Amino acid sequence: MNLFTDIKTTVLTAIEAMVRSGDLPEGLETRAVTVEPPRDPLHGDMATNAAMVLAKPAKMKPRDIAEKLAALLAEDDRITSAEVAGPGFLNLRLAPSLWQAVPKSILEMGHDFGKSDMGQGVRVNVEFVSANPTGPMHVGHTRGAVVGDALSSLLSYAGYDVTREYYINDGGAQVDVLARSVYLRYLEAHGQEVEFPDGTYPGEYLKDVGAALKAKVGDAYLDKGEQFWLTDIREFATAEMMKLIREDLRVLGVEMDVYSSEKALYGTGQIENAIQRLDDMGLIYDGILEPPKGKKPEDWEPREQTLFRSTDHGDDVDRPIKKSDGSWTYFTPDIAYHYDKVTRGCDQLIDIFGADHGGYVKRMKAAVSALTDGEVPLDVKLIQLVKLYKNGEPFKMSKRAGTFVTLRDVVEQVGADVTRFIMLTRKNDATLDFDFDKALEQSSENPVFYVQYAHARVCSVLRNASEQGAKITDADLAAQDLSGLTSDAEITLVKKLAEWPRLVEIAARTHEPHRIATYLQELASEFHSFYYKGNKETDLRFLQDDLAATQSKIPLARAVAIVISAGLAILGVTPVEEMR
Repeated sequence: MNLFTDIKTTVLTAIEAMVRSGDLPEGLETRAVTVEPPRDPLHGDMATNAAMVLAKPAKMKPRDIAEKLAALLAEDDRITSAEVAGPGFLNLRLAPSLWQAVPKSILEMGHDFGKSDMGQGVRVNVEFVSANPTGPMHVGHTRGAVVGDALSSLLSYAGYDVTREYYINDGGAQVDVLARSVYLRYLEAHGQEVEFPDGTYPGEYLKDVGAALKAKVGDAYLDKGEQFWLTDIREFATAEMMKLIREDLRVLGVEMDVYSSEKALYGTGQIENAIQRLDDMGLIYDGILEPPKGKKPEDWEPREQTLFRSTDHGDDVDRPIKKSDGSWTYFTPDIAYHYDKVTRGCDQLIDIFGADHGGYVKRMKAAVSALTDGEVPLDVKLIQLVKLYKNGEPFKMSKRAGTFVTLRDVVEQVGADVTRFIMLTRKNDATLDFDFDKALEQSSENPVFYVQYAHARVCSVLRNASEQGAKITDADLAAQDLSGLTSDAEITLVKKLAEWPRLVEIAARTHEPHRIATYLQELASEFHSFYYKGNKETDLRFLQDDLAATQSKIPLARAVAIVISAGLAILGVTPVEEMR
């Protein structure tokens, strides 16, 4: 049940009737027509921009269209009034019976209330985290992991066929540095004194890896040059780091469907095939790039390079795909990797990158556009920084990690559910302040507590109602007569519930899971406000002295809990039934 979709269908049907009657010309495009909550609730229940978007192509005044459209809509029994406002907006008021049917639908459908077939099974690949396998996940990875996982759940809820994917960057120089760092810990495990040169990884997390390597190979690598051990230790260390990263993700409640390896692209022809496809399209050439911005001419050494003509697909400059020594640039295997995702049958690609990858977005979009003739869209979401605070001060770095605060540090402080929710309280491209003290605070200032308390409060109401003798199963509650839901406070709460299906589709369409967290906070606020009104207006209380009255009141409370639970499930957060 989506009231906004239903009323939009009614508006579109009325527009078709106006076309048939000659009040509107044929062939009008109606995709931009919307039905949404009005900015000011005093103006009505819903508002449509239909007259505004049709006026120009119809070569008519918006108010003329709006007045005729209002007359048609007013004939519908579900619409009690249709009023023209301003230059041509149309405000609608709905019959109470429509709002009274919302809790019943929620109780009958459960978590399916709000689900959408908008995605129509379109196959979407969401690549996220993809941290270098050189250490444990830090707090920046944590936010990216939560956003990616929640977005994947949101898209599935909206009818998409979603694959969660992690790209292991195990083909670059950083894994050689990892191997050398592990070798130092291996020597340390043999009792030797070691120093970590600049550029190596000094974190204590590698002590266990060095000890594990000693247990595996004994003294085989002692006093040997790296030509004897670099390749073997690189593979061993990468595998150990990926075990650590998988465990980090598990602690956060994230399960990947696919792990892809950059190294696996080499020697298989996949990179060459992707570049050959671009070459066949005339997009690979040898040329000389202009000097980078900020470079003085005398600092610039122009040289011929093999380039991808990415400017043909929206990039600012063409991009090198080979280094001067003939090896591939960092960008080239990424081209092949995205081509691999496309050849696996993905209809849409979503990449979730750290904010430091901002300069990488246009070239990657250009590559996917070229490789797919523009048929497979790539959306890149950049994850901004997380600033950690505790006791009013910036949270100190992790000793174990050496240089950063880890995912484990955060989860151990506040738990996975709190971590996930707070990471989704702001849009991905906005910096997020994470205050450990506020995260554990039991007050309305803590969004996690505020939402969870609403769910727990409903559970308490239902327990008390059951003790009073009320039937509290969803089936029993759905069978109740809800025509008594007539007060302004009750209808206001129902209206917020009715927004859920619409909100899901908007969040899925824009790839913005933070909208779910925001909605849950708004719904919790409406519920708490309604609950407190019952302190003064006894007829609003869920628990009445009369059992029949209680039975007719509690379906609305249970409907609130169902929607909160469904929203939290998308965020990967478990709803609580009691607050301690």
